Amino acid sequence: MWPRRRARCVTGARGRVAQERAERKEPIDVRETDADIPVVVLSDGVVTLRPWSRDDAGFMTAAFADPAIRRYNGAHDRLGRPAPPLSIEDAEAIIDEFAASWRAFGAAEPPSGVAFAITDAASGGLVGCCGVDEWSKADVAQFGYWIGPRARGRGYATRAVALLTRWLFELGAARAFLTVEADNEASAAVARRAGFVHEGTMRAHSVWRGERIDVMWFAALPHEWTTREPDEPA
Repeated sequence: MWPRRRARCVTGARGRVAQERAERKEPIDVRETDADIPVVVLSDGVVTLRPWSRDDAGFMTAAFADPAIRRYNGAHDRLGRPAPPLSIEDAEAIIDEFAASWRAFGAAEPPSGVAFAITDAASGGLVGCCGVDEWSKADVAQFGYWIGPRARGRGYATRAVALLTRWLFELGAARAFLTVEADNEASAAVARRAGFVHEGTMRAHSVWRGERIDVMWFAALPHEWTTREPDEPA
């Protein structure tokens, strides 16, 4: 039922896409056109979420050269060492995976692996990414997000998380959750502002350059989910 390979917006994209392609020595079977991707656009008038296009590969490549994104959102090996920065070809492969997941969603598959480009609603400029890592058989959705370095601190992430969460609940998600490494205070603050509850901390659940890292677990349920205004203090 589920797509065999899913590119994630927040973790391991290069390892799950570009590396798998290289190991199998075969291309991803997706069409070059975006015409058959479902048109899903979410907006609150300040932030707009839309599917990624291959035209966005340059932005993704630049974003994944940022130290914070490499630290918290990029692919790591088992010792927590980051993968090399993305090439344009790597970014295009990731975007192709997103497109394949959108096509599967359009064919009535769950939205696992779909990802939105986060844009400024007024200018259309790219600022980041959010997407569904997995939609389980129990209708539990896990997702993640990142914001490029030049757009941080403006409330984009909080608004994007609120838009994505509302969409997931409208699709029938019984629960939405995300994980944040314990030292990533900015991302944890976004989760709280977006109405997510800190349910606990998984000790030594991740690794960064050989050091074990605690990971916080945040979740929201549709019947109790509320959000604060993006400019309201955490």
